Amino acid sequence: MTKMTASDQSANNRPPSSPDSNPPASLIKGRTIWISDIHLGYRDCKAEYLLEFLDNINCDTLYLVGDIIDMWALKRKFRWPQQHYQVMLKLYELANSGTRVIYVPGNHDEPMRRFCGNFFGPIEIIEEHVYTCANGKRYLIMHGDAMDAYINLSHLTRFFGDIGYNLLLFINRWANRWRKWMGQPYFSLARLIKENIKGAKDAIETYQNEAMDEARRRGFDGVICGHIHYPAMLEQEGIRYCNTGDWIESCTAIVEDFSGEMRLLHYSDQVEWQRQQVASKDTAQAA
Repeated sequence: MTKMTASDQSANNRPPSSPDSNPPASLIKGRTIWISDIHLGYRDCKAEYLLEFLDNINCDTLYLVGDIIDMWALKRKFRWPQQHYQVMLKLYELANSGTRVIYVPGNHDEPMRRFCGNFFGPIEIIEEHVYTCANGKRYLIMHGDAMDAYINLSHLTRFFGDIGYNLLLFINRWANRWRKWMGQPYFSLARLIKENIKGAKDAIETYQNEAMDEARRRGFDGVICGHIHYPAMLEQEGIRYCNTGDWIESCTAIVEDFSGEMRLLHYSDQVEWQRQQVASKDTAQAA
């Protein structure tokens, strides 16, 4: 993997945010925000929730950690609803209004990696990045598809392959339509299913361990990634693992405040914050 030169983001004089559980959906303030796996062009992209989220953030830096545009899905069938176009316009608007927007392409938007080191309009494109938090901790920022080489592919094929995953999303889609009709909030049934399938759990845990090992080998304090559509924040033997989740199932982001503390945020028709958990080597627990 290519090593990138470290780039520290400087904090400004704005007061640190102090998000509470279920805060009003007005403004989410942070030093840096990470989102990934939006999959614009894909049927199950939750663009409506993402647009509301982007309208309510205020940060110095916004990282787009891969799979922003789903070129695989667009190649199979071109689909570009108005809300997906509006998401792109909003990202441009944020970049033009003073937010530093950094795009780290993933496997579904891999052609964008040819432009690493350049700009897509006002948006920087970088293969991977080094980020220094307000508390001095250094994180490797990568999409995470390189970790697939370490994972038992039979698990991935069985539980994350196209047919199985599309079925999972089909169930998730209709379950939430029913919940909305019943006046219930959004719920990721897809995540619940993955958490209760042993093969899927094994693949997720292997991914987390390999990502942390990669950060450890390269001398970082932690890693921030996406790719597997499973949001989590945990610490294992001094290395922090932060997965941004996705905007197909989870509707999640990671937010760093101005003191360097990170939180995992779920943003759909409800807003929920979760703090990092500490995990032992044998019992890693996702937030």
